[in-house]
Amino acid sequence: MKTIGLLGGMSWESSIEYYRIINQVTRQKLGGLHSAKSVMVSVDFAPIEQLQSQDRWDEAAMELIASALQIQAAGADFLLIATNTMHKLYPQVQDALNIPVLHIADATAHKIKKAGLERIGLLGTIYSMQQDFYKGRLEEKYGLEILIPGLEDQHQVNQIIFDELVIGRIADQSREVFRGVIHRLIANGAQGIILGCTEIPLIVDPSEFELPIFDTTQIHAELAVEIALGERKLDTSMIVD
Repeated sequence: MKTIGLLGGMSWESSIEYYRIINQVTRQKLGGLHSAKSVMVSVDFAPIEQLQSQDRWDEAAMELIASALQIQAAGADFLLIATNTMHKLYPQVQDALNIPVLHIADATAHKIKKAGLERIGLLGTIYSMQQDFYKGRLEEKYGLEILIPGLEDQHQVNQIIFDELVIGRIADQSREVFRGVIHRLIANGAQGIILGCTEIPLIVDPSEFELPIFDTTQIHAELAVEIALGERKLDTSMIVD
């Protein structure tokens, strides 16, 4: 079994989910008292969020690289950045390491392609919805057509993520906001929806919708277990069945 490296704390609410899913899936696959071999470094999210909002991404990259190097030194065989937005810094983190980083968008696209879908709605932070580091990767590398909400919906989703979900607050009114945004994406032709922020699964129930909902936290964590157990292979550029 390989050792999974987890760069967490962005936020710790979703990092808990990563740890839970990884160990549950490992036990399901191996049975008995088995659990995953893993190493986690969890950052303080407050200064990271300030660097994001001030567009100081180079400084944020240095913070992530320092933590990623700790994880590598502790014996991880590969790394997961346990957040969607900070994959904006994936190239810098990967370049600093000697171990591969499993990109969350690659893991998600792998699942979408297997489902035979092409036109997908994306929910996430403003950074993930508007900038090309995430949706651009899905479009250019995997040929997917990515739909994003209208500007007002984007700001509502972003506000709920940062003001509520990252501190573990789940409000019924905000749940209704997400339902409305998803239904509008479906009306615009989305064949499926990416929950492209690792906190969004805390508030969106996929069983409420008839079309596929792609929970990036679940997908990323499950694929990490498959790689750790040798069921799939990973290099720095692709996932190999």
